[in-house]
Amino acid sequence: MIKTYAIVAIAALMALLGAAWWVTLGRAPDDAFAACRTSAIAGGSASIGGPFTLVNGQGQTVTDADVITKPSLVYFGYTFCPDVCPLDNARNAEAVDLLQSRGYDVQPVFISIDPDRDTPEVVAEFASYMHEDMIGLTGSAEQIRAASRAYKTYFRKQDAEDEFYLVDHSTFTYLVLPGTGFAEFFKRGDSAADMASRSACFIDAAPEAN
Repeated sequence: MIKTYAIVAIAALMALLGAAWWVTLGRAPDDAFAACRTSAIAGGSASIGGPFTLVNGQGQTVTDADVITKPSLVYFGYTFCPDVCPLDNARNAEAVDLLQSRGYDVQPVFISIDPDRDTPEVVAEFASYMHEDMIGLTGSAEQIRAASRAYKTYFRKQDAEDEFYLVDHSTFTYLVLPGTGFAEFFKRGDSAADMASRSACFIDAAPEAN
């Protein structure tokens, strides 16, 4: 009887190890970026990102294909934001500079979630102030909602009786690669140095780079 229990236990252990191998090593070949990831993404990375149509700082209608021509750090915010957006975009700009010093050509992208105030001229000025390579984008309320849905971001305009309203919004930064799409997201607590190192890993592992 004891021998039977031992055999059953060993078989269960082998099944468990086999399942663990399939979840980790067994699935690694399907994800070229497995070695770069630090956290799991609910629904998988394919569930984030996608096509968008917006308006650039020159008033031209552009698509994601026009904008994401090189590795990009994409952030959704608004120019009237009192603290979070300027700090996050300054950090993103620093990460881009660190990457460029290491030979990586990366651009920061700012997408406004406040179409009523953020005209093409306003986002262009904000972007140029943050970084010479930053692309500022805005658009109609419908265009911005579509882009926000694609990247699973959240925003809500607070009630106000004048133009000095605030907008609640998520604060993730997205690494997006041309030909690949969304690769990784960064949180507010991530430093510029950490973002640069992790972004470099994804860029090096991208199929286009190999």
